Amino acid sequence: MSQKKCPHCGEWSVWTNNYEDRCEHCGEFLSPVELERKEKFILEQDRQEKDWMFYINPEDSGAKKFFKKSGNLFYTVFMAIMTFIMWLIAALPG
Repeated sequence: MSQKKCPHCGEWSVWTNNYEDRCEHCGEFLSPVELERKEKFILEQDRQEKDWMFYINPEDSGAKKFFKKSGNLFYTVFMAIMTFIMWLIAALPG
């Protein structure tokens, strides 16, 4: 088990290398920077997912969901074929 000095009160607390650990003395987070970074990452990930052209909203109609799922399928197949072709081009000269 390790310890970390609290950035707020300056006392040492038990730290399990988890960004959600709290100080035993003042109750503040021991890693506020990492916690903020994790929250920003989650928000950015959600934003990128919703900006995707084939993102399926729960409010979408049945036909719209079908076409978005079809678009996702065709996009995945297309990218798999393109990846294979690029791998083949890179592997042939060597």
